[in-house]
Amino acid sequence: MAKERGRKLIAQNKKARHDYAIEETYEAGLVLVGTEVKSLRAGRASLVDGFAMFEDGEMWLHNVHIPEYNEGSWTNHIPTRRRKLLLNRTEINKLVIKLKESGLTLIPLSMYFSDGRAKVELGLGRGRKNYDKRQAIAEKDAKREVARATGRRDKGMTD
Repeated sequence: MAKERGRKLIAQNKKARHDYAIEETYEAGLVLVGTEVKSLRAGRASLVDGFAMFEDGEMWLHNVHIPEYNEGSWTNHIPTRRRKLLLNRTEINKLVIKLKESGLTLIPLSMYFSDGRAKVELGLGRGRKNYDKRQAIAEKDAKREVARATGRRDKGMTD
């Protein structure tokens, strides 16, 4: 069997970019059991309530839901178990210092296979207030409207 190449997206947490102002991103490997890998290969996972924490000198991913594998037997995994993140010691130390700052959280942004290995993209983010969310939506709508208007102008169309 040929070795996988490239990046295959499994799940994405679009709500995280809306609810948090992402300052930095990190890529981490995951420690998984066999049925979790098979379930991920089927493209099934949910990152909505997930977060990462530092415990006992290691980083752990909590509340990420990987459903049980349909063809699995009694060896199936627990869907919301905590999973160990594979990061360099220097990255872990840097993250611990930043997480001690008030208001910063480590959130999973996306989960994917990179060259056949399961990875998760983590975002170091600060929670947004409701007025910040409205302002971000207004800015996005304004950019979209400007792009639409310049596209019409370039095509020679007028209102």
